[in-house]
Amino acid sequence: MLSSMLSSGLSGMRANQTALDVSGHNVANAETQGFLPQQVSFQETGNGVTVSVTQEGFRMAAQETSGTDLTKEIVQSIQYKASFDINAKMVKTADELLGTLINTKA
Repeated sequence: MLSSMLSSGLSGMRANQTALDVSGHNVANAETQGFLPQQVSFQETGNGVTVSVTQEGFRMAAQETSGTDLTKEIVQSIQYKASFDINAKMVKTADELLGTLINTKA
């Protein structure tokens, strides 16, 4: 059970870090002409979560603005950060419980 909790927390941290990286990339390129923002998609696995990134690149026809919605990116970044923090607390708790179990048996 603890190893599953640890694994789930770690995969959640990795997935949310990737999502934060993508959001940062989108914000950094918000003023790039013709830029299409990347999209993230979370998928639940048996003992955690994975994330996939859709990379669309640049529009063929140059447009004056990018397709980046800064409000959406900020809201998503806050959500990803909160989720990362929750997963980090889960990892910390699993680590503490595992340490307690090991010390009890010694």
